[in-house]
Amino acid sequence: MAIFAVQYTYLDDAELVQKHRPEHRAFLTKKHEEGRVLLSGPKVAEPAGALIIVRGDSVEEVGKLMDADPFNDYGIITERSITEWNVVIGEL
Repeated sequence: MAIFAVQYTYLDDAELVQKHRPEHRAFLTKKHEEGRVLLSGPKVAEPAGALIIVRGDSVEEVGKLMDADPFNDYGIITERSITEWNVVIGEL
């Protein structure tokens, strides 16, 4: 499996994000336990969003996996990019 960087940009609605964050984190935790999500965390700078490092076979397959993120159901993710990432220094 390859490694992919998934970047989210969130809707500018901190209350909505906060309300649904537990479901979102539970989803990511489950995927981490399954060995699919390697790292995840919010971006510190604006606009609000996250970077998630995911194992997968293709951009399309990772997209389908991340479509199940509850933040999608609530319209919190306004932009998403998925890019294969070739790690050459360091280890995950």
